[in-house]
Amino acid sequence: MAMNKRIGIDELKPGMLVEQLDRSWLDTPFFRHKMTITSSNQIAQLKACGVRTLVVSIEEEHTATQTVNAAPDITDDPAFTAPKETVSVPSMVGLEEELPLARQTYQAAKTIVQNAMHDTRLGRAINMDEVNRVISDMSDSILRNPDALTSLTRLKNFDEYTFYHSVNTSILVMSLGRHLEFDRTTLHQIGVGSLLHDIGKTKIPTEILNKPGRFKPDEMEIMKQHVLRGVEILSTTTGLGDSYLRPALEHHERVDGTGYPYRRVRSELSQFGMMAAVVDIYDAMTSDRCYHKGQAAHEALQFLYRLSLEGHLDAVLVQQFIYVVGLYPVGSVVELNTGETGIVKEVHHHAPLAPVVLLIKSAGNTVLSHPKELDLVAQVETPHRTIAAILDPRQAGINPTDYLDKKAA
Repeated sequence: MAMNKRIGIDELKPGMLVEQLDRSWLDTPFFRHKMTITSSNQIAQLKACGVRTLVVSIEEEHTATQTVNAAPDITDDPAFTAPKETVSVPSMVGLEEELPLARQTYQAAKTIVQNAMHDTRLGRAINMDEVNRVISDMSDSILRNPDALTSLTRLKNFDEYTFYHSVNTSILVMSLGRHLEFDRTTLHQIGVGSLLHDIGKTKIPTEILNKPGRFKPDEMEIMKQHVLRGVEILSTTTGLGDSYLRPALEHHERVDGTGYPYRRVRSELSQFGMMAAVVDIYDAMTSDRCYHKGQAAHEALQFLYRLSLEGHLDAVLVQQFIYVVGLYPVGSVVELNTGETGIVKEVHHHAPLAPVVLLIKSAGNTVLSHPKELDLVAQVETPHRTIAAILDPRQAGINPTDYLDKKAA
């Protein structure tokens, strides 16, 4: 039998099942209205968010241990399912209006990263004028409507991973910065720093860079050198100040001191570095690489969520990042409770579980001749459609790009 009991935060121990806090879950880095405490780090995070008392469920021993092992799932969580009153800075223009400009800017940014890497390889200085110009254009687009450029970050090309990854990291970090209400100058700094965060890879032998399969320990050590080589390139050839170098220096550091190159802990890391770390993992995981197929965006978000609960990444930044890209990011292939199949076309930041979906298959698995757009927030028909499952696009035989980005791909 379980019974509920209110306790002080200092009495909370790993293994306990939390039923209720003395404040909204939205004010904490956690996404669920119930959670089993699995680490002292989580207790510290609750304390840091101002939690003083909470209700726990006192279980018989054997059931309590079963709940500890359940993998946390973001979508179980009422903190996301309850519509939020306010969303960060509202967009000035609509998604459809911004997309054509965003596409041009995206392609320009990719070319400029290629140029910068080419110049660095040949020992030439990076053309900072063009870098600054394209980051200004990206900032403009993100300030007008962050969803346009963000939706293009799903466009990846296996052969040019490093270029796409650099642009995507920059876009996603700047969108997160906008969500955190950075001013224009700060947005520009983190944008430039993130666009060039992997510039050190130009100094790593290509046979290591493009190696299929796992690195041997000595190869891994060489690979890790891209961080300090990058910082060296940026500090000697660009005249950029310290804050610009943070994404390059710290994107492989982890807040619990398990990262590289310096095993820095949270108090030694910059906000720029911690943001770059979250986004870098997300974009790398969702890209095809020589040694793994890219994962669905939703899977990558679950993984980030778990890393934050385990104390490797800043939990508040992970939560805010999930708000930025949406629980079901643009391009996700989803199955609805009706058995229909659709592709997420647009996210609603105030209702992360209810995006705009393009229906492409009927419940009987027939491909519709004319895909039908459906906004899950504004449904009038009953029963209401909801997302029941995320599908692997390859297994479902669907290429989201065929439906979403004919012009861009």
